[in-house]
Amino acid sequence: MKHARKLSKRTRVITGASVAAAVALGGVGAYSASASDTGPAAPAAAVANVKGNTTTSTTHLTADAAAKAARAALRAAAKANQKVSVAVVDRNGNTLLTVRGDGAGPQSYESAVKKAYTAVSWNAPTSELTGRLDQAPTLKDIPGTLFLAGGVPVTAKNAPIAGIGVAGAPSGTLDEQFAQAGADTLR
Repeated sequence: MKHARKLSKRTRVITGASVAAAVALGGVGAYSASASDTGPAAPAAAVANVKGNTTTSTTHLTADAAAKAARAALRAAAKANQKVSVAVVDRNGNTLLTVRGDGAGPQSYESAVKKAYTAVSWNAPTSELTGRLDQAPTLKDIPGTLFLAGGVPVTAKNAPIAGIGVAGAPSGTLDEQFAQAGADTLR
């Protein structure tokens, strides 16, 4: 009998402790009480089903499309006997693809990424953006940007979805022509 009371009392203590813990934690999650438990189970994950106009959808360039554009830009540069790097970034400026072409200078890789980022950020070719520095010279201080010709945006439904940057040719005009050749393959 004494043994049965000890077990019964122990069970009551564990159950009481579990209930107290649940109340103290605000009743969040699932708890289990038994004589073999040492404490509360991990809380269940919360799920929120949003309603109404609380979300948005965006269009993104596929990896295949990014590769197609980069190949086209490299081909255009090769036809002009230029050694360049090409970068394609998504709408958020995240790098989708970067290719340092054979013989391209080491600085061209990073410059291509920055040109692509700058073009998509302002939804304009970087050659046009260089003129804005006259009115706002501190634009060039924004991290990750490069206000040199060679970057073009890619749009869908008049909204920027990617940027293509090319660097390494002797002029930004050539870089931008190659970037535009990449963008043109996506039309």
